[in-house]
Amino acid sequence: MSGLLRPCPARILPIAIGIANVLSPTIAQAEGGLDAGNTAWVLTSSALVLFMTIPGLALFYGGLVRTKNVLSVLMQCLALTALLSLVWLVVGYSLAFDTTGMASGAGGRAAFIGGFGRAMLAGVTAETLSGSIPEVLFFVFQCTFAVITPALILGAFAERMRFSAVLLFSALWLVLVYTPICHMTWAGAGGHFADLGVFDFAGGIVVHITAGVAALVACIVIGPRRGYPKTPMPPHNLTMCVTGTGMLWVGWFGFNGGSALAANGSAAMAITVTHLSASAAAMTWMAIEWWKHSKPSVLGIATGAIAGLAAVTPAAGVIGPVGGVGIGIASGFVCYQASTALKHRFGYDDSLDVFGVHGVGGFVGTILAGLFGASAFGGNQEGLAIGSQLGKQLYAALVTAVWSGAVSWALLKAVDAMVGLRVAEEAESRGLDLALHDERGYNL
Repeated sequence: MSGLLRPCPARILPIAIGIANVLSPTIAQAEGGLDAGNTAWVLTSSALVLFMTIPGLALFYGGLVRTKNVLSVLMQCLALTALLSLVWLVVGYSLAFDTTGMASGAGGRAAFIGGFGRAMLAGVTAETLSGSIPEVLFFVFQCTFAVITPALILGAFAERMRFSAVLLFSALWLVLVYTPICHMTWAGAGGHFADLGVFDFAGGIVVHITAGVAALVACIVIGPRRGYPKTPMPPHNLTMCVTGTGMLWVGWFGFNGGSALAANGSAAMAITVTHLSASAAAMTWMAIEWWKHSKPSVLGIATGAIAGLAAVTPAAGVIGPVGGVGIGIASGFVCYQASTALKHRFGYDDSLDVFGVHGVGGFVGTILAGLFGASAFGGNQEGLAIGSQLGKQLYAALVTAVWSGAVSWALLKAVDAMVGLRVAEEAESRGLDLALHDERGYNL
């Protein structure tokens, strides 16, 4: 035998060491170590979701209000981003995701709200992991959701609420409404909704139903804008609105795709169905307007796209392309009716249709996740008992709506007693930009 082929230890040892070095990342990942690919994707997704609030939502809402109130909306979005991030650090993250008492199946309080073990990120370092990503990254990713959810409510009482009341209500709402629903849904085994097997991949329940119902309650408690509905109040800048729509659409790839918490096929499918749902809803809303009014509107197609994005959010992790299109069509039709006929029928002034788009859209998507998640409809849930799952989805949606509505009403009354909810009549007529911030959005 040639010397080159003899099993010489001096030659085998360096080869073995080289193979071990190549395989060591794989071995570490198999043992639950940090995954660089997953970490990179969630880092990117965190930036995308923050981008949805500032500047996406700020521009979308800012373009929809009147000229004299545009800065007030931009200010509210910017200020809430800063304030709620600090609230999330101090107590929000811990109440939502501290799982003390859940691992043992203790139930009780732990099934509905977390503890204080992670307040101020206690015990979390750069090396602490949450699954295959750093826990501090998971904290930041979830922080962006905690920021945008109360910010969505702003559109319901735009142009008439005191700035101090906005800040106080939003901070309290995050702690008392958002964190328990988030904990029940996303904290893992032991959470009430999680143990039932409820589907809410990226926040149809946690984000859109909570915010949408709170928005409905808020606009009713505060009352309509002065002159509504007789005085025309058209959007002052549709160019700004469409710009914000595009930013939200792109950012939603991080919102839904990032919720897989991994760079894998689940994330890819979530992005795909998100895009398809937005497209189908936009076309549906546009077609309805075109048929009813003979002309398609820019505002309509933009609003339809947001409805499709909101509706697909809870289902994005369990459905396929057929489900994405189906949810998009359904949400485009139902949200259009909620934002027009339903609002006109009951006379509430949901200024920017937060309930009609996010509340109703989140409800539609949450229910339809139980249908389109089944493999028979292209979903990834083999053997899903559709009837049973629809019941679970409906239960979670209704419990969330009742909790958000009741607590939001109580908080609004409390804030009104403390600082007052609504600006004075003169300030509302003058515009919040000058009345509250002594600045103008435009120097004409």
